[in-house]
Amino acid sequence: MSPIKMIGRHAMSSLAGKQGPRYRHMAEDGAPYETIAVEKLTPIIGAEISGVDIGRLVSDDVRSNQQMDEIHRALAENLVIFFRDQHISPQQHLAFGRKFGELHFHPAAPHEDEDPALMKIYADKNSPRANGEGWHSDVSCDLEPPMGSILYIKQCPPRGGDTLFANMYAAYEALSDRMKAYLDGLTALHDGEPIYRGLYANYGVADRPSYPNAEHPVLRTHPVTGRKALYVNRGFTRHINGIPRDESDAMLAYLYQHAENPLFQCRFRWTENAIAFWDNRCTQHRAMWDYWPHTRSGTRVTVKGERPV
Repeated sequence: MSPIKMIGRHAMSSLAGKQGPRYRHMAEDGAPYETIAVEKLTPIIGAEISGVDIGRLVSDDVRSNQQMDEIHRALAENLVIFFRDQHISPQQHLAFGRKFGELHFHPAAPHEDEDPALMKIYADKNSPRANGEGWHSDVSCDLEPPMGSILYIKQCPPRGGDTLFANMYAAYEALSDRMKAYLDGLTALHDGEPIYRGLYANYGVADRPSYPNAEHPVLRTHPVTGRKALYVNRGFTRHINGIPRDESDAMLAYLYQHAENPLFQCRFRWTENAIAFWDNRCTQHRAMWDYWPHTRSGTRVTVKGERPV
């Protein structure tokens, strides 16, 4: 075989084969939804939710409670859910987040108004960077990383600025049994210091004396679904503990490439006043900064999570 053909062959997806796909997703059809409509983006991850007015949802009437139950279910089944044409105030954004738990304060990012739980998301033609450009799970360097993130984009470019999401249940399940056995019980260091120091200087945010770091399982078990997910990411994971550094580097390089396979992904095209709500415990995401010199802005509310196990 010629070198060119060999290169092309090795450049193929790591999940390609001649016996059909190595990852075969079997989605179970649950009971029909009664108060919301759920339209899947792909069979593996992501769904758009309609029939919801989040501004009204944060009230405590009976219909809102029923909708909240179904939104919880839709998030568990689809890992990331999207709502379009929402017109909510900062207070309603915060109230929606509190429907899912206590709110998380970002260790470095600037916030809107006076509430530290309302994270500012902004990039324009003068920005040196944009939020979330690389694959990551939000603030996985915390001892108790966030459960979920709720991003509300009020201004978006005419084209571009999509966000990609990847299913880490699928990434785990597509690993070979030997790889699963090797990774089982291993932990990895997640460190915010190299990421956050100086990151928000353009907003006038002074660095803190230190930023969080924590050791988490390479394979974590979701506290609600009981399913296992791959839990390492390019943004925060520095090394796997208890193995030689060169082995760790090679293993992480493989796991990153594996986790970022397009088979596990969906891609959301933003429109103004849309909301994305993702579960950080079983997804990774990446924001595309392909819209320069246009502006993309909004706010993010993040819900506290628990220590991964």
